[in-house]
Order: sequence, then structure tokens, then C-alpha cells
Amino acid sequence: MPGGRLTQQDRRQIALGLADGLAYAEIARGLGRPTSTVTREVLRNGGPAGYRADLAQHATEHRAHRSRQSAARRTRPVSPEGGRDAEAVREYEEAFAAVFTDAGLPKMTARLLVALYTTDSGGLTAAELVRRLQVSPASVSKAIAFLEHQGLVRRERDEGRRERYLVDDDVFYESIMATVRANLRLAETARRGVEVLGPDTQAAIRLEGIARFVDVVADSIRRSAEEAREILHAYREERSPRPFS
Repeated sequence: MPGGRLTQQDRRQIALGLADGLAYAEIARGLGRPTSTVTREVLRNGGPAGYRADLAQHATEHRAHRSRQSAARRTRPVSPEGGRDAEAVREYEEAFAAVFTDAGLPKMTARLLVALYTTDSGGLTAAELVRRLQVSPASVSKAIAFLEHQGLVRRERDEGRRERYLVDDDVFYESIMATVRANLRLAETARRGVEVLGPDTQAAIRLEGIARFVDVVADSIRRSAEEAREILHAYREERSPRPFS
């Protein structure tokens, strides 16, 4: 019908029209179709000289089959590890991602980070992330780049030479230390302003105050992070499975 998909009979009529040397517009009028429909059909299936109705029909059916397969892969649910309650896991992951989103992470990035944290191995490949999150490879790549820049994930190659993206014990420590270094650069820059503006000016006094405040905060965060990392490592050591003797 006009406006619907082309049928095999439509394609045979297009082939006959081309064989008779008819213009696309004339063939389209005979089918009751827009000229653009006939133009696209011919150009994607061999052009005016190479168009064959049966081959065009087969190619269209093949594309439709591949599209259905791709849609099925995208919508196929990923079962949680270890026989966990799928609904409970989904609700928890949403709540966990919301915490990261509230802290300033983009939604997609937060979902990816949660996917890594809730995987027993702590690591997934790009393909596994695409399937687990039901998103495009480009979305995964963009989120990974952001998280790597923030020091929240790292990458390594597995035995199959595939890249895996991981979180581990020290990921938050490294992220916090990156914040400490950024704060120390802020303090250093503020002190350069004191030299430029003159130590006795109001602007210099303000900048020196900022530098001293940031120094104290950065040192406090550094010491707390180092203490917390020791506690975390001790906990992990305590909970790690012991090898059989």
C-alpha cells in the first residue's frame, strides 16, 4: 500500500520500469509511491543498471532479520551473578547510581561505575558493558574516558588481548589524592598572586588566606585517606579466601 514497505511485486514493477528506461518519478507514480522511495530502493540495491527485483527483496529481508536480531540482543536481560534476585539487584544499582549522580557524575557514567562495582570480578570489557547497560559503544567509551580522567577506573588487557575496565581497592584513594594534588596546585597559584600583587595589599591577604586554608584541608584529607586505605587493606586481607594448605 502507498506509504508502506515495498512488496516483492513492487520491486518487480520497478525492475520492469528501469528496463523500459522510465524515470524514477514515472515508476513512482505507477506504484503510488513518493519518488524518493523508488530512488532510495534502486540506489541501495545495485543502481539503475544492476537492480534485480529478487536480489533486492532478499537483501531487504536479510537487513530486517539482522535488525531484529540486533534488537533482541539489545533487549535481552543480563542475569545477575550468583543467582541473585534480579529485581533487587536492579533497584540497588539504580539507588547506587543516583548517589553518584547527586555527587555530580553524569547519569550514564554513574551507571557504568555502578556496573563495575557490582560485578564480582570488578572488571568488564567494553562489549560486556554495552550488553549489561543496553547502550551504544560510543556511550561506554565516553563514560570510560571521563572515569579514567577522574582516576576512578583503570584498564588492563586480559589473556585474549581485550581491554577490561576495572575498579579496585585503591581507586577511591587515588581519586581523593588527585583532589589533594589539585588543591595544592590551587594553594601554590594563590601564593604566586601574593608575590605579584604585593604582600601588604588586601588582594594578597585574601589569596594568602585561601592558600593557608587549602593547605590545612588538603593535608587533613591526605592523612585521612592514607589511614582509611590501611583500614581497607586490612579488611580485604581479613576477608580474602585462604589457600588450602
